[in-house]
Amino acid sequence: MKKILFLLLIFCFSACYKNNKKQILSSPDGKTEICFALSNGKPSYSVKKAGKAILNPSQLGFVLTNDDSLDADFEIISIKTDSKDETWQQPWGEEIEVRNHYNEMKIELQEKNEKKRLINIVFRAFDDGIGFRYEFPEQENLKNFEIADELTNFALAQNDSAWSIPAYKGEYYEILWKKNPVNTLDTVVTPLTIETSDGKYIAIHEANLTDYAKMNLYPSGESTLKVDLTPWSNGIKVYAQTPFVSPWRTIILADDLNRLVNARIMLNLNEPSKIKNTSWIKPAKYTGIWWGMHKEKYTWAQGPKHGATTKNTKAYIDFAAAHHLSGVLVEGWNYGWDGDWVANGNLFSFTKPYPDFNIDEIAKYAATKGVDIIGHNETGGATVNYENQLDSAFLFLTHHNIHTVKTGYVNQLLDKKERHSSQYAVRHFRKVIETAAKYQLVVDNHEPVMPTGLQRTYPNLMTQEAVRGQEYDAWSRDGGNPPEHTTIVPFTRGLAGPMDFTFGTFDFSNPVYPQTRVQTTIAKQLALYVVIYSPLQMASDLPENYENKPAFEFIEKVPTDWAKTIIKDGKIGDYIVTVRKDKYSGDWFLGAITDENARSLKVDLSFLDKNKSYKAKIFQDASDSDWKMNPYPMIIEEQEITSEATINLYLAPGGGTAIWIKEL
Repeated sequence: MKKILFLLLIFCFSACYKNNKKQILSSPDGKTEICFALSNGKPSYSVKKAGKAILNPSQLGFVLTNDDSLDADFEIISIKTDSKDETWQQPWGEEIEVRNHYNEMKIELQEKNEKKRLINIVFRAFDDGIGFRYEFPEQENLKNFEIADELTNFALAQNDSAWSIPAYKGEYYEILWKKNPVNTLDTVVTPLTIETSDGKYIAIHEANLTDYAKMNLYPSGESTLKVDLTPWSNGIKVYAQTPFVSPWRTIILADDLNRLVNARIMLNLNEPSKIKNTSWIKPAKYTGIWWGMHKEKYTWAQGPKHGATTKNTKAYIDFAAAHHLSGVLVEGWNYGWDGDWVANGNLFSFTKPYPDFNIDEIAKYAATKGVDIIGHNETGGATVNYENQLDSAFLFLTHHNIHTVKTGYVNQLLDKKERHSSQYAVRHFRKVIETAAKYQLVVDNHEPVMPTGLQRTYPNLMTQEAVRGQEYDAWSRDGGNPPEHTTIVPFTRGLAGPMDFTFGTFDFSNPVYPQTRVQTTIAKQLALYVVIYSPLQMASDLPENYENKPAFEFIEKVPTDWAKTIIKDGKIGDYIVTVRKDKYSGDWFLGAITDENARSLKVDLSFLDKNKSYKAKIFQDASDSDWKMNPYPMIIEEQEITSEATINLYLAPGGGTAIWIKEL
């Protein structure tokens, strides 16, 4: 089908200087403006929205090794413009269709000195924010080079407060997010979510992190944030060879939380799917041999308490089949867990099961029950050992009809020297994802680099961790995740993409670590399936803790693939109300959660189709529910509703409400 596109470029190129060194690019709706300037040969950019300054003039450029600066003495040799308005469909996601609508300006620069090196800066303006990146064209005077520093900064017009976690003071991004003024931040990870004094939101992150180091940020002067690239162990930030492009630096500009969560700049700045046939990539709910190890009922290593036995795995398969869960995760099935596996990850074998785990028998049994096995490849951070076995490991899984693999990298450093967010790690993770696609394997990546939208290009990368998830509620010395934690992460880590948080706990007792426990009510555990997005969701508790529990019906029914997502209400760190529409029916699901404070909320149902009737099945806290003293009481009730109705919600301290809204 032939499309005729009338491209109306709303580019306000203004000759602010006579020599045309300042150019302005506007978003399609005309509200956001990016101003590029070249002052005394130094490039910079600034941003406004609705006439209000968001970023003051902000630096651009690089320092290469040997103090070789690539940030000044430039002249503009060309300015190119473009525009696009397209809609593409996700094979899975928080909505079916994504609109990619932007105006683009490419500034081609050349040094005026004898080196004559070339660099392009590409800006894209969307209605929900901006993106920009650097391009290094193929050229004689710049071939192989090393980046010592990226000089990009974000000179915020105001010193507002931001939600952040430190970049180098924890492991795997598994830290509690805190709110502080921008100028007091440590070196922090992106996404960085800023709440402005006028009630709006700015989120700084990146897109399409390919063969480059992860971007962190640190304060440089009053309210200015400078890029800090995670280095290799030798101090080099990035090894590059022209032609070469950097990741996109992205800024979401949102008037409310719904627009913040539904901004799709990051996905739109990644390349279209390289997997042409995605029919084998399927969202799912699963259970698994996992929580028992964290509660010390089972062990990963073989022995008297070994969890991944043939008998135990079959019991989990039976449970999954009986309760409409499509998969069973099995951890601790292979050789390498004995002894100090974190220190000796290079001893892991990914094709040799323990003797009490008969994978042939298990694979056949799972097939008769219509249940998929989810393989587990923990590497202990030994990436060389894993890459040496990668093809044989994935061939082993597919030979046993296993099409999902959970990868793990539990070690502060990869191969005992490189950080998880360095270029070294980025290269490794990409190799695993691309190899998995070759074998039609879906990946759930734990201890990863922070996601940047790569799931658009490789939709087999379905979910990742990079969050302090529910495992901390089993053994963390600080007592577990506080009630406010899950009211923050959808607006911080959640902006980077799906996260495998692994909730679904129904038994809050912890005889091994009595001071540590899940700090929610049962109703909040249900609501999290709607609030925190992942196309792979786990019912993480032990099967016996779900049996004969009416609340488990919600976990059975809630989808993991959506047609639409709406944030109906919320305040970061306090509460959130999320509604999502099932991709394959007219059903809606609502999840509402709160922090340690009880709340009564009114939610209008105007998102429902008019002139239709629905039945709402409500799972909510009882009047005496409390995460600390009484987490179990729940009221389950039904009522008939329409789009004109309003539902009253009661959220107990640390509690929530989950609602299944079925079209009649």
